[in-house]
Amino acid sequence: MKNEENISKVKVGLIQTSSFNEKEKNLEKHIELIRKAKKKGAKIICLQELFLTEYFCYKEDSKYFSLADKIPGPITDRLSLLAKELEVVIIASLFEKRTQGLYHNTSVIIDADGNIVGKYRKMHIPDDPMFYEKYYFSPGDLGFKAFDTKYGRISVLVCWDQWYPEAARLATLEGAQMIFYPTAIGWGKKEDKKMMPLQLEAWKTMHRSHAISNGVFVFATNRIGQEKDLVFWGNSIAYDPFGDLLVNGSNKEEILVIDVDFSKIEKMRQGWPFLRDRRIDAYKGLLNRFGND
Repeated sequence: MKNEENISKVKVGLIQTSSFNEKEKNLEKHIELIRKAKKKGAKIICLQELFLTEYFCYKEDSKYFSLADKIPGPITDRLSLLAKELEVVIIASLFEKRTQGLYHNTSVIIDADGNIVGKYRKMHIPDDPMFYEKYYFSPGDLGFKAFDTKYGRISVLVCWDQWYPEAARLATLEGAQMIFYPTAIGWGKKEDKKMMPLQLEAWKTMHRSHAISNGVFVFATNRIGQEKDLVFWGNSIAYDPFGDLLVNGSNKEEILVIDVDFSKIEKMRQGWPFLRDRRIDAYKGLLNRFGND
């Protein structure tokens, strides 16, 4: 469904919360939070990364593969019914079971009529202490896409993708007006305390840079709370195409609702025509891992 109403403004909702260790409780909790976001006026609602479960990637354990869901499947069916009822777009990050032994970290985009208009499989998969995602997820193979919804053209990337300017650029070249990053990022309990604020500021800076360099709205919604030895820092965030901070969440449960004015995209790109001045003839080196080797 394209933006048939030619909407120039929309409210976006970001839901940041803690997670239970039971999928059904998490689903019911998020359904209620989606309803509350709708009451606050949100038309596009983004959930945090892997919202149905606690962050199981803190260790490698085959028992956690049982948490995965088929897409489409029972979970997306329930969210589709909710999206249609509320006439909202829902962005939901799921642990996808593609087939036996093949899994992805996948986000689905459900339009306001209840139809799944697209899905994105996380492309950049980390493998760090307490973030052992390579054990669970195959790298995405759907590319970087944008999808028309009732309320605007959106692209979804996921967490570790945040650190790669190429991903945001390719999403923009697909026509995205808004880029969403469902996220699960935080600190280890034994982290160097001096590094914590530096890490958080670096994270915010990356999102702001994506917004400015591409002339798009950027949103990241992050979970909160302590799970095992991980403390998720919340701070869900949104920037407009000029890099203006639209909202910065706390480390508590929140529903953040942001006013989006699409006219800012054209205004920013007229003043800073980065897309016009790109030297697409000179970027072949990006296809190399490093140098010319």
